[in-house]
Parts: sequence; C-alpha cells; structure tokens
Amino acid sequence: MTNLRKSLRGVALGALLTVSTVALPAAASAQALFSAPERLQEGQVSFASAQRGKPVLAGGEVVATGRGFRPGQSVTLMYGQTALSTGPVVANAEGGFEARLSIPANATAGNHPIVAVSQAPYNAVLANLKISPTVPLSGEAAYRVTSVQPTRGLYQTAYSAKRNAVFATSAVGRPPVLQSELLRLNADTLAVEARVTPADAPDRPGRDGQVQDGGVFAVYGVGVDDAHDTVWVTNSRQNTVAVYRQSDLSLVRQFEPGTVNHARDVVIDEQDGKAYASATFQPEIVVFDTAALSVSKRIKIDSTVRGETFSAASVSYDRAADRLYVASNSTNEIAVINTRTDEVEHVYPVPGARGVIGVAHDAQTNRIFVAAQGTDNLVVLNGADGSVIADTPVGAGALNVVFEPKSRRAFVSTFGAGTVTVTDVDGRIVANLPAPPVANHVSTDGRGNIYAAVKSGWSSDGNDSVLRIRPAR
Repeated sequence: MTNLRKSLRGVALGALLTVSTVALPAAASAQALFSAPERLQEGQVSFASAQRGKPVLAGGEVVATGRGFRPGQSVTLMYGQTALSTGPVVANAEGGFEARLSIPANATAGNHPIVAVSQAPYNAVLANLKISPTVPLSGEAAYRVTSVQPTRGLYQTAYSAKRNAVFATSAVGRPPVLQSELLRLNADTLAVEARVTPADAPDRPGRDGQVQDGGVFAVYGVGVDDAHDTVWVTNSRQNTVAVYRQSDLSLVRQFEPGTVNHARDVVIDEQDGKAYASATFQPEIVVFDTAALSVSKRIKIDSTVRGETFSAASVSYDRAADRLYVASNSTNEIAVINTRTDEVEHVYPVPGARGVIGVAHDAQTNRIFVAAQGTDNLVVLNGADGSVIADTPVGAGALNVVFEPKSRRAFVSTFGAGTVTVTDVDGRIVANLPAPPVANHVSTDGRGNIYAAVKSGWSSDGNDSVLRIRPAR
C-alpha cells in the first residue's frame, strides 16, 4: 500500500484530501497530446473507510482501491484540475493499487467526483467519494430502549396486534443460506415465544455447471396478517414468498421459486385481503389474495427517467390513505399506488437523493418520508405534488424509515452510522439514538413503540439485537 501524505493545499471541498505518493519513475513521463487512448481496458477506482464496515467521515482515513489498469500504468487522482497527490500511483503486476488518503476534519459531507487519469495509454474514469455526515447523538433521555439478542442475521420485524407479538426474520450469509429463522417475540418482554427454521430449498446450478445445495428458504422481509392469523415472509434468494401460521409458525404455503423477483418487502392490506410484495430489480409489485393464497395481480411501475427501469425496493402501506408507497433504488423515485384499484397514481422523483431505499407516509399531512442510502439523508415529499418539504442529513447509510402515528415522528435506521434518527413531520431532527453497530430496519406497532433490527457488525459472531424504543413518559 502506498502511504499518501500532505500535499494538497487550498483545494475546494473544504480541503478534501491531503495526500502524496511515491515518486514517478522517469519512464512514465507525461503522455503526448492525443496519443493513442486506452481501448482494451477501463480501470475502476473505489473508496472505502480504512476501518472495515465504517463510513467515510471527515477527519478519518479512506482507502482508494484501483483495479483493471495495465501493470506499471501511472494513475493520478484529481479533483477538477487539481491533482490530489505530488505524483501518480503506479499499478502493480495485477493492474491494481491501494492508496491511503487522509480526510481533514473540516471536509464537507457529500458525494465528491474524483477523476482517475491514467497514462500510457491515456484514459480517465470518474469515481465517487462519499463523505458521510456526522450527526451527534441527542435526545436519549426522551426514550426508553430495551434490547434483546434472539438470534443472528436479523433483517426485519413486524407487529401483530392480535397476539401482541413481534415477528422477526433472520438469515446468515450468502447462498446457499443454511441458517435462517422466523421468530415470534412477546411484545412486552421481547422473550422468544416460538421459532422455526424454513424448509430446504431446491438445489441450484452452480457457476461451474454442477448442482449445488440450495440451502433453506431463508426469510428476509416480513408482514403480519391478523385477519387470517398468518405471517408472510419474503424468500429473496429463491425469488418468492411464503406464509406461516402465527400460532405455531407452521408453514401454510410456500410459493414456487420465481414468483417474485428477489422479493424484498411484503405488507398486508387486511381490509381488502391483499398482500403486496416488491420485486427488486424489476418494475413490479406482486399482489396476492390472502384468503386464496394465490397471485391475483402484477402491478407494473414505469419510471419517469428516460431509458431507466424502476426497481421496486421498500414498500409502505398506509391503511388510512388506501395507498401503497414504493421506493425505487435504481431511479431514485417513489411510486404511489391506489390500493382500492391497484393502479399507479404517481411516480415522483426524489431530488437530492441517491440510492433511494426506504419509504413511509403520514396520512394526516400526506407527507412521504424517503430514506436514501447513497446520500445519507431523509427527504420529505409533499404527497400531493411530489415537491420537497425537507432534506435532512441523518447519518451514513440511511436504509429504512417508519412513521409512528401516535408520537407523529419519523424513525430512520442508518446502516453505516448505527443510529436511529428521529424527526418531526417537517424533517427536523428531535433525537438521534444509538443503535450500534448496524441499524438495519425499523417498524412500529402504531401505539408509540418502535422495533429496530440491529445487526452485530462485520467482525462479530454475536447475536443481533431487537430494540424496542418507546417514549420515556
């Protein structure tokens, strides 16, 4: 690794980086104007915190990683017309490099475009360096937080008023996923009342053409149907969903693989007897009949971005508004679906957001709350016309958001910062609560309680946590 030290002075971005590199060999002198450009390879550069699993913050260190360059090729990292180093970095025998950069404490949070210019032959590629905001903890005295550690690999939670229970999903690792559980917790004590491991999934073809173990039908998203005493889950790895009985967590219906592409979220409209599942990477919401346990409709969502495809990610159902809200992580949009007709009413862009992923709604003010992982912010939209009401930095990796109607607060889980940020309906932060190390998901029981699924982090072998957050008085 090349150690980079102070060399950049007075550059924009609040003195973004201070770096230096090894001296450039004499053979790698400046290239002649309009000589042969790069035609066979395109290098790539990415940035990550020097601390694994942590966000890039002002005052910290970041590692620039290059790959796909030619061995011995010189690469200069630039911000605009200003080089970020005293000389280029030289790619190793595999065409890669690593360079450690120091970010000053006064660096401005945001997505900063860095150009990697390579020579002999010439090429230039754009890389994104995201510096996340540092949002201090606050308002902790206003809330009581209870924590339990029921299992590893927690993803989501959902509340059942009928049983006064919290259902939680967990899955560990990548395919084939062998460890996964659906749990039922007592909402008052958070004690585990029941748990089940999903059934074995079909074998799958491997990259080498050989048949591989399919693991289990691991569970990720979760939605509760008190009208039928069932709980619905998404099996993202098998592109489908399943239905379990609330009482003993016995399997009621396992839908065929391929029913919902990379199913992420599932929510239930108990009044009309429908379940809505999001098909990630596809412009589609799959609608199920919760009585017949069958697919009843597929809702196609067209993006307003020319040439792009809407990718259905998080969904939020608002019974009071008879609306389903769908986030697109590919096009940074929010779709509004009338659940009476199952027709798309609006598709709103989310200005100032990248990596839109979480969504919630307040029926009283008709405001849509959008969590954006790529820009670390919560954007509040006017549900009538899609105009921006607020744009609030909430911490690294804003992943999910839920609106709690009793306290009239939005709660945002930040995957990178490890916090749950609380805002009012106008997007103003009223509290920022610790939920380390990785706050993955938030849900509400509608009575003032928030349940957060918190992962144990990259290096820990310990159980993940379920937090119950309630007002102190």
